[in-house]
Amino acid sequence: MEFPWHLYLLAMTGAGLFTLATLPLWRIWCGRTGHVDAPGHRKIHQEPIPLAGGLAVITGMIVPVFAGLLVIQWQLLDSETAARLMHGLGRRGGQLGVVLAGAIGMVVLGWMDDRWELKPSVKLGGQLLVAAAVAVAGVRITLFVPSLLFSYAVTVLWILTVINAFNFMDNMNGLCAGLGAIGAFFCGLAAAIHGQYLVALVAMLTLGALLGFLPYNYPRASAFLGDAGSHLVGYLLAVLAILPHFHSAQHPHPWAVLSPLLILGVPLFDLAWVVILRWRLGQPFYVGDNNHLSHRLVRRGWSRAGAVALIWLLAAMSGGVSLVLQFGGR
Repeated sequence: MEFPWHLYLLAMTGAGLFTLATLPLWRIWCGRTGHVDAPGHRKIHQEPIPLAGGLAVITGMIVPVFAGLLVIQWQLLDSETAARLMHGLGRRGGQLGVVLAGAIGMVVLGWMDDRWELKPSVKLGGQLLVAAAVAVAGVRITLFVPSLLFSYAVTVLWILTVINAFNFMDNMNGLCAGLGAIGAFFCGLAAAIHGQYLVALVAMLTLGALLGFLPYNYPRASAFLGDAGSHLVGYLLAVLAILPHFHSAQHPHPWAVLSPLLILGVPLFDLAWVVILRWRLGQPFYVGDNNHLSHRLVRRGWSRAGAVALIWLLAAMSGGVSLVLQFGGR
């Protein structure tokens, strides 16, 4: 029995609607508590913008999760689908619980950074703790190397890299959230085709929540993701790139391990570019500047909305290549 595709659509739609519905409430809360991004250096907005995006996105993901658990508990699904879900949760429920707890942890860490501007070492330490917890839970990269220590190290490094890649890409309206939605779509599609339905459901929740946020952020912004949101997006995409089995004994595609790199190729390339440039200029890699791909496109005459749309297109094309790499030989 194939997993019902309409449940993926339901997860995506539910997450999107809950994000859409709760974001105005989070905007009010952020305005009342002063949790806003004030105008200043390297910023183009002229008035404070609520940093409500990350809070709304995590809400849009959590509410459908609990709603889904109630649906299972109340036996509202057909018996075969319910049995598959219970079987999957029995095998990977602990891992998914840690992944969800890590998502909440990333939002809290980013919220604290938005609020008090944490020292880079403190922020990195928080990211490291969450990444290590995910690795300990068994969500790890192996790269076919039979070494547990190597697996832990490369997993933590991967999660930290992707988190900061998306954090760096949060520099224009819609850019980070759009890239996250594109990445979630391709990770979810790959997982669904492979029959990894729990992974696909997590990806669809991520996709829906980010799509629910985008109308408030692109092309004009009435809310920002903030560090809470960019940390969350980067973390979720890092984990979603690990969870699917792009290569296995049942689906032997050794070259398909490149798929996560292609799905996340644009933010990873941008991260590598600006880090190398800042290093050559003798600047700390964590200090922001206007040398990202989006900024360079604007300096070449693109509008900000147009530059973001072009980068989305590049990410979608790269994700398409990843699908060809995985399934083109079938």
